[in-house]
Amino acid sequence: MLTVFGACAVTFMMLMYALERRGRQFILAFACGCALSSVYGFLAGTWPFGVVEAIWAAVALHRYMQISSETARSAGNAAAARSVSTPEHERARPLKRH
Repeated sequence: MLTVFGACAVTFMMLMYALERRGRQFILAFACGCALSSVYGFLAGTWPFGVVEAIWAAVALHRYMQISSETARSAGNAAAARSVSTPEHERARPLKRH
């Protein structure tokens, strides 16, 4: 049963790694996959594997948080630029449907 868990954890981790470029949620999923692989490593008695996967999980989580903060910062800057550069009366308003 432990081997099945390990195979699933590593497969999930590699799949999320392959999909990382599609969005930041896949980076977070990759971090979770690394954490699951780390748990498997420790349970299987291969502690060096568990340590390396724990480090990869921390690196991926750090990268996810870094990208999340950059995205939030750029979205805030874009909203601020829109409100400064476009007067209120020139902004597009949604059409009312009756």
